Amino acid sequence: MFLAKALLSGGSGSGRGGSLARGLGGLLTGGGHGGNLGGLVGGLVNLISEAAAQYNPEPPPPPHHHFTNVEAYESEEIRQFRRLFVQLAGDDMEVCATELRDILNKVVSRHQDLKTDGFSLDTCRSMVAVMDSDTNGKLGFEEFKYLWNNIKKWQCVYKQYDTYQSGTVGRAQLPDALKAAGFHLNEQLCQVIVRRYADEDGSMDFNNFISCLVRLDSMFRAFKSLDRDGSGQIKMTIEDWLQLTMYS
Repeated sequence: MFLAKALLSGGSGSGRGGSLARGLGGLLTGGGHGGNLGGLVGGLVNLISEAAAQYNPEPPPPPHHHFTNVEAYESEEIRQFRRLFVQLAGDDMEVCATELRDILNKVVSRHQDLKTDGFSLDTCRSMVAVMDSDTNGKLGFEEFKYLWNNIKKWQCVYKQYDTYQSGTVGRAQLPDALKAAGFHLNEQLCQVIVRRYADEDGSMDFNNFISCLVRLDSMFRAFKSLDRDGSGQIKMTIEDWLQLTMYS
């Protein structure tokens, strides 16, 4: 909840799912050791602050408002997206991690060039967590739209840097792929990411690539929103730190 608040302040039947997958498929292509611990955390925060200074994310989703409030400036694509969201979300107008996994996997299964088995439930839980402003475990329309637009953008990067069409981004291509996605990271931080998200040979499949970028996007936006004076440093309580890191 702390993370989602920081981000926002910074700026299901099979038939139903199948029809939504077809629609979204078109949108996808369209468009005791305290000293040591303190040193480690401080070092990582310094690395993140340097990278965050160069990252310019999309504007955060607006605060919750009623789903049916269609804005006059919305494009036809967004209007179509809104109609399709109704089919997925159901009566509560929100999607949970399981619904998100099911629809995303229906969409990516139609794109054989991605060479992926789809998203895991754990990845989708992480996606929901970093965007969930009220910690109810679900995403509203604006949150879902923001996430979807990022996935649509990043899957193009993934395909570009899957140079051997193997279904993975190789270790050698990963730094450039991250940069193409908007993240300018130094070698030390790239190594941290490889250890967390890549296979033993340093390659990263589609599920882990998107999971990594969703986490980077959310953590950078959270850092920028908390670094109000632009100093590259933030201060928080242990409770805020645990909320920031555990529910994300």
